[in-house]
Formats: sequence, structure tokens, C-alpha cells
Amino acid sequence: MQDTTLLQLITDDFVPARQLLELLQAESIALHGRDMVEMEHILAQKQAMVILLEQHGRKRSQLLVAMGLSPDRKGLVELASHSAVGEELVKAGDELSALIVQCQAANESNGGSIQHQQIATAHQLRILTGDTPTLYDSRGSTSGRAKPRPLSQA
Repeated sequence: MQDTTLLQLITDDFVPARQLLELLQAESIALHGRDMVEMEHILAQKQAMVILLEQHGRKRSQLLVAMGLSPDRKGLVELASHSAVGEELVKAGDELSALIVQCQAANESNGGSIQHQQIATAHQLRILTGDTPTLYDSRGSTSGRAKPRPLSQA
């Protein structure tokens, strides 16, 4: 009975996991287009999906632990070896894990894009505010900030 409950919990997460992957792909497009209105919309939905998937993941882990099994693939395989729906259970678990891995990879990629944009924006702000990067002085050593030359009184 618990094996079919676990199978149902896993298959119930296919839809939110796929939706999360789609949101992450939409987030990538919004990041590249710098569409902040769309980003806010996506982030709200993404947060809801992540919370839902985390809650369901905890339920699955608790169910496996309650049966005296490890809360990972090893525990799932062990349960499957004694179950009539064992093959389906492992297949569904692997499919959900693959979806989650895709979501993690997309999220890491988006994080890299955000970091790159933050660096570019910080550089642009330094230029706009006159805080120029380190320059070389007349002796060939670096100076902390570009300083205006003193006016000569000749």
C-alpha cells in the first residue's frame, strides 16, 4: 500500500517539475531581454513551485524513512524489489530525478547570467559616477583612483 502511495506522490510531482523547468526557461529569456516586469511574475511562480516540490520531497523521504529505508534512490530501489509496482516506482523516481537535475542546471545557468549582469551593471555605474578603474600614474605604478592633474602656475 505504501509503495502505491509513494508512486502516486512521485507522479504527482511530474507536472510541477515540468512547470518549474518551463519557468526557468522563461526566466532565462526574460534575463537576456532584461524584462524586469516578466521576471517578477516568473519569480513569484517559481518560488511557489519550489516550495511545493520541496514539501512533496519531504513527504516522500518521510515515507521511506518510516518504512525503515534510506530516503534516496537506494531506498526506493529496495522498496521496489518487494513491490508489485516496483518497476514503475523506480522508473518514475528516475524520471522525476532527471527533471529535477534539468531544473537545477537551468537555475545555475540563470544564476550565472544574473551574476554576469550584476558585474556589467556595477562597471557601468562606476563609469557613470566617475569612479574610474585603477589607472597607471606617470611612474608606471597603479593609482587607486584617477586624480585630476594639478594646474601648473607658470
